Amino acid sequence: MKIGEKIPSLKQIMELYEDVGWSAYTKDPLRLEKAFDNSLFVLSAWIDDELVGLIRVVGDGLTIVYIQDLLVKTAYQNKGSGRELLTIILAKYEDVRQILLLTDSAASFYESVGFKNVSDYNCVAFMK
Repeated sequence: MKIGEKIPSLKQIMELYEDVGWSAYTKDPLRLEKAFDNSLFVLSAWIDDELVGLIRVVGDGLTIVYIQDLLVKTAYQNKGSGRELLTIILAKYEDVRQILLLTDSAASFYESVGFKNVSDYNCVAFMK
C-alpha cells in the first residue's frame, strides 16, 4: 500500500464512500467534490491504482484541525490502513492545539490512538 497526497478523482471518492455506506455524502457528488477542494489536507491510500482509504482534514492547521473523514474500503478494514493514515495526520499536526473528530462508531479505535471523549476535558460538544 502506498500513502500520499494524491487527490483521488470524484469517481474514486464516490466509490469509496459508497463502499463504506456513507450515502449522505454521495447524494450530492458536486458538493462532495467542492468539500474536498476546500479541505485543509487530504491523504489517500492506494493499492496499485485502487483507492483503498483516505483521511480528510479541515481547519486552520494552527490552532484547530478537524478530522472530517477517515474511510477505508470494507475489504481492507482492520489491517492497519486507517491507523496509518491517522498516525501520519497526528504527526503532521502535532503542534496544533485542538485536534477534533466526531464519530458514531469505532470509539475504541480512536481511544487506542490517543483520542479522549470531550467529557474527559470537562467540556461538552454541540451540533446542529
